[in-house]
Amino acid sequence: MTDHNNSTKINPPQNRRALLKQGLGLGAAGLVASSPLWNQLAMGADETLIPFSDMPPDYIAPPVTPGAIHYLDSRGISSFYTPNADFYIVQHYNQPAVDVAGYKLRVTGLVNKPLELDMAMLRSRPKVEIDAGFECGGNSVRQFQGLIGNARWTGTSLKGLLEAAGVKAEGIEVVFYGHDKGVEKIRDIDVEQNFGRSLHINDAMNPDVLVVYEMNGEPLPLYHGAPLRLLVPGWYGVANVKWLSQIHVQDRRFMGRFMSRDYVTLSKQDIGGEIRWEERSVTRIRLKSAIVRVTRSGKSHTITGFVLNDGTPLRTVEVSIDGGPWQAATLDKKAGKYSWKLFTFVWDNAKAGEHTLVSRVIDSNGQVQTTPEQMPEKPTRWENYAQFPRKIVIS
Repeated sequence: MTDHNNSTKINPPQNRRALLKQGLGLGAAGLVASSPLWNQLAMGADETLIPFSDMPPDYIAPPVTPGAIHYLDSRGISSFYTPNADFYIVQHYNQPAVDVAGYKLRVTGLVNKPLELDMAMLRSRPKVEIDAGFECGGNSVRQFQGLIGNARWTGTSLKGLLEAAGVKAEGIEVVFYGHDKGVEKIRDIDVEQNFGRSLHINDAMNPDVLVVYEMNGEPLPLYHGAPLRLLVPGWYGVANVKWLSQIHVQDRRFMGRFMSRDYVTLSKQDIGGEIRWEERSVTRIRLKSAIVRVTRSGKSHTITGFVLNDGTPLRTVEVSIDGGPWQAATLDKKAGKYSWKLFTFVWDNAKAGEHTLVSRVIDSNGQVQTTPEQMPEKPTRWENYAQFPRKIVIS
């Protein structure tokens, strides 16, 4: 496995362009190093980065700081696996340092055999590895799509754990609690709560859902949920509960803050012929692509971007320049079902001046990534999956 700590940070403004070019030259990682597309991500000696005119010239992604949000400068995506030190970080309470030696995962509730497993017991179970990329449910143009990452995750099947515990017939909801906790004010009462999310039993029994203890071949880092977290491939990051402490099976919907009051998308929808305001928990990743980089070599330009979705196979990714026809981009077909899929588009003989670039993705069901104008009326900030036009100036 590639050493994922050997990464280049994009920090001091005076060196940002040089460092960005250096970072883009890190090359492909690990298991997909033979893929031609990943080899193309390393900038050549004759390649230069074209700044986006829709970004501040001194734009800098924040460094990793305890208790703070961290996101990527998405122009620096240069490999299939996001280095652990660069993968985005969001938390809602504290970032607990859990004692690995004394750690126990409890499986409780409507099960025939409650379980209590330490890390040795979890590691002794059948090991599963999966490539999965995801974004924060609030990822958007505000961070230039930087709340994103893709990694190789190693752990064991949640389905296997639930089968070992024996879920009772009335158990329909599986709740996941983290060690992280904070105080919530509910009807003027201060209540200490742990972070919690849930899955319907049908989703929880998907064999691709894991409890994971490694990220890119290394033990989970503190800020990514050490020593154990949940991984629900194809779902927004909020579903992947970090610092996992307890799995509880119950006979009713879980109505914690992050299921019923927060990470809830409020939007206008056609409900049986009536336009109504619908509230939905943020769950599966909506079909999305975004352009994140443009480089020039001679008279040719290369446009690079990413695709994320819920694992549905893709039909095509397309790029439009200045409102012109949609043209097919090159999509990495070696990427996994749940990983991000980077794409490139070669743009020859571009004329001087300002240009608007946009991508869209179409899945195997014929679903087309929506335009901003087609998005439902939505006052909440969650699920920002519309096409993302970018502007550049070519001299």
